Amino acid sequence: MSSNTKGEPWVLGINASHNGSVCVLKGHRIVTAIQEERLTRVKRERILGGKPSLAVQYCLDFAGIRPKDLDIIVYSTQYRSSAPEHDIHLNPQLQPGLNSIPVITVSHHMAHAVSAFALSGFQNADILVIDGQGSSFEDLSANEQTAVFPPGREGWEIDSLYHGSGTTIHAVCKHMVPGKKWLVQRGAGMPLFHGLGGMYSAVTQQIFGNAMDAGKVMGLAAYGEPNIPVTDFFEIKKDELIFKDTVPNRFPDNIRWPSCKEEYQNLAASVQTALETGIMHMVKIARHGNNSPNLCYAGGVALNSVCNELILRKSGYRQIFIVPFAEDSGAAVGAAYYGLWSLQKENTRQTFNIDSLGKVYDMDEIDRAISVSPALQAFQSGDIIQEAAQRLAHGQIGGWFHRGSELGPRALGCRSILCDPRGPHTKDTVNLKIKHREPFRPFAPAILLEEVENWFCLDGFDPHCPFMLRVLKFHEQVKETVPAVVHRDGTARLQTVTEVNGDYYRLIKRFFQKTGVPILLNTSFNVMGEPIVETPEDALWCLTVTDLDFCVLGNRLVTRKPGFQSILDLRPFIKAPKSTIVNSIHGACQWGISSSSKLFLKIHTPWGNVRKKISPIFASLLSCIDGQRTGWEVMEAYNCQPGNALRKQSLQTLFIKLKREMIIDFKE
Repeated sequence: MSSNTKGEPWVLGINASHNGSVCVLKGHRIVTAIQEERLTRVKRERILGGKPSLAVQYCLDFAGIRPKDLDIIVYSTQYRSSAPEHDIHLNPQLQPGLNSIPVITVSHHMAHAVSAFALSGFQNADILVIDGQGSSFEDLSANEQTAVFPPGREGWEIDSLYHGSGTTIHAVCKHMVPGKKWLVQRGAGMPLFHGLGGMYSAVTQQIFGNAMDAGKVMGLAAYGEPNIPVTDFFEIKKDELIFKDTVPNRFPDNIRWPSCKEEYQNLAASVQTALETGIMHMVKIARHGNNSPNLCYAGGVALNSVCNELILRKSGYRQIFIVPFAEDSGAAVGAAYYGLWSLQKENTRQTFNIDSLGKVYDMDEIDRAISVSPALQAFQSGDIIQEAAQRLAHGQIGGWFHRGSELGPRALGCRSILCDPRGPHTKDTVNLKIKHREPFRPFAPAILLEEVENWFCLDGFDPHCPFMLRVLKFHEQVKETVPAVVHRDGTARLQTVTEVNGDYYRLIKRFFQKTGVPILLNTSFNVMGEPIVETPEDALWCLTVTDLDFCVLGNRLVTRKPGFQSILDLRPFIKAPKSTIVNSIHGACQWGISSSSKLFLKIHTPWGNVRKKISPIFASLLSCIDGQRTGWEVMEAYNCQPGNALRKQSLQTLFIKLKREMIIDFKE
């Protein structure tokens, strides 16, 4: 073991799930944490303990350490940790010296629970974890196994109740679902489900075709009426939720939104009501089972801000802490603190107040990114806050790249798209022309904390909402002032901003001075289907291909060059040499390949290499890219090949995907 243990130990926490993430601690301080998807640019990228990970290298590099400097590694997975692909000792990235470093595993729900409790600042608390699926019975601790209800039911975690005190977290009650049946796919129609997370995911898949898009259902619910009884989703028997197939059987077809518009709006409203009912029942059990005045809450379901507001107002708890990275990315943080507490029995009770755990990029890195980004121009300002506020007040829409990136899924002023909330058509513009997403999707107001009571109905409750995890109703007299951030039901999922947010706070303050409105519309810096931007290059690319007017990075304000119209005016080039294209059966191959070939491309990143699977259509397109042709000329060459035909919009879409996958880049 490293000599650091006598001082402040280095701890590596790894979460291996459908949203892989990594965290490094130095003693009680989070040095950095990142989701794998932010680096590979593939939404919800997984991590396997037995294989290298970009997120691991990113965290080690930023911390300035090597694997041998670690004092302990803690691994959490939703899958069976005994599987070979989860064996940390097989991971060449963590060699040498791994044999002398303790490696321990922790259940998925325990990692969630620790992530919330360790950052709450509470001396003791009840801890509730609800998500789709956690760890298997065999990966639970002895204490967790005895907490399973009904006793003897093996399977996979769907919800858990713990009690935390100091550095000890004790399992109180845990519900399991047999055989990974939290979501049971069928040939057609809504999946069957078990658990509140599974219930919401099943409805999400039925409406939108992707079980992971739960946030869309929460937004859509405000447009419907809850006409399906809660008892059609589940019944409550002896403190257990018994889930039914009644609702899935009502939807036997794979018809997606925007078809069945009214029916799906009502389905969304109904499942939201069912979720609120189920969560409040579980909170009631937690409240009566222990005597703590505090509640911590984590798991993917904890991102449902409508339910969170209900808990805050009706649970009876004096203090509630919901971790901002409540979904799976937070399990890496929990795993790391679990390891720290196994080495040092001390909880410093530091309250987490800003989600900015990524690497901070310096101005040299920002300037290098600007220099290699085509079709853009940069301006240096002595007062970048003044310049940005002025542009926002005049209706421009800007990207905001500040500090280290957020670990969680909410943009909180580090990787945000910002604009004036006063425009009656602003919501439609951002949804359709920048985010490229459904027009019903709402946007969040970022508001100065000191102004919240003037705009929202607090009803005597605490106004603090630094992580965008609550929903409040606007005062009637101010709703028309900021229509872009008022949802259908007169509410908003707000973020309160204070001086701890640095330039982000100062920007909103300056905007307030100019307009009399202490609010900016804030949404994540990405387009639908892509991860939030991580690097300066990611941010500048988003500026290039969307209708953003400008982007602020450090003290640089960047815009597109006058006259720039399309990425097809640029010259695409392949970032990796042709020799790195590998046919999975026949070895190295040329660009001209058969449609049945399975191809993988080796991509170089600052944090290591990744292998990308590419389709034959991409390989055929890549054969037309020589670094000299413009996009228009590539399209002409591609269309000259037998059987090929691409239009402008289709080629732009393919180019954007290839760029996102780091396969190609562009030059003027």
